[in-house]
Amino acid sequence: MTIHIKKCTLEDSRKLQEISYETFNETFKHQNTPENMNAYLERAFNFKQLEKELSNTSSQFFFVYFNNEVAGYLKINTNDAQSEEMGDESLEIERIYIKDKFQKLGLGKCLQNKAMEIAMEHNKKKIWLGVWEKNENAIAFYKKLGFVQTGAHSFYMGDEEQIDFIMTKTLI
Repeated sequence: MTIHIKKCTLEDSRKLQEISYETFNETFKHQNTPENMNAYLERAFNFKQLEKELSNTSSQFFFVYFNNEVAGYLKINTNDAQSEEMGDESLEIERIYIKDKFQKLGLGKCLQNKAMEIAMEHNKKKIWLGVWEKNENAIAFYKKLGFVQTGAHSFYMGDEEQIDFIMTKTLI
């Protein structure tokens, strides 16, 4: 069993788009209408949008490989790329997604550790993320890693307003 993490580049756009669609669908399609899922997927993961995000120096994407197969990915944001104003001392984990068949192998924790490593390298004081209030598995995962709920914000899935819990972990 080999696990490795690779930073994504613009050349990875298509592969990133494929895994984004796949993992988001696996995670949320059973709790949302097809119309809202399609609207969100088109907005968030269209090729132009992903290229824009990959080109932003305040955002980084990483693939996690399990036995040389892309199993999931991480997206982190700093500075003005954060989806909420949290200041220069914060790093946002915007996405950690693992394909269903690779769940429960510690890959999410590997990606979270990568985010922690980058936060420490850049002298960040906290890591934060938004997680859907109905995603109980993810909430439990983040709590286990030391994140606590510090707020909430709206997230739109198509035309439906949903609530994301903001969870934060202080680094020191």
